[in-house]
Amino acid sequence: MLEQSKLWIELLAAGVEIAAAIVIGLAALEAITRALPLFVRRDMSQDAKVDIRRSLGRWLALGLEFALAADILRTAVAPTWREIGQLAAIAVLRTALNFFLEREIAREEMHSTAAAA
Repeated sequence: MLEQSKLWIELLAAGVEIAAAIVIGLAALEAITRALPLFVRRDMSQDAKVDIRRSLGRWLALGLEFALAADILRTAVAPTWREIGQLAAIAVLRTALNFFLEREIAREEMHSTAAAA
């Protein structure tokens, strides 16, 4: 029964990890398609770059949350302290990346709001 549970949790973690990759991949594609006109038409507003960057940052933050969720699921089935330590280190790095990404997004939003006022 325990082995069956571990298998299901591992499959669930893999699915969540795939979801993270899809979110990040689609976000990158969206950012690229929105950024291409900025290279062609130089007369476009600089605010467009900020909007693209902010949107990409939000999607990346969501992707990191999914990746962190997969790591948390894996810690439930990690059989050794070494594997638990590795997963914890990855979780800390992803959490730190997400924290700084969210902070950057908030700073950009405050800057945009102040510039608009």
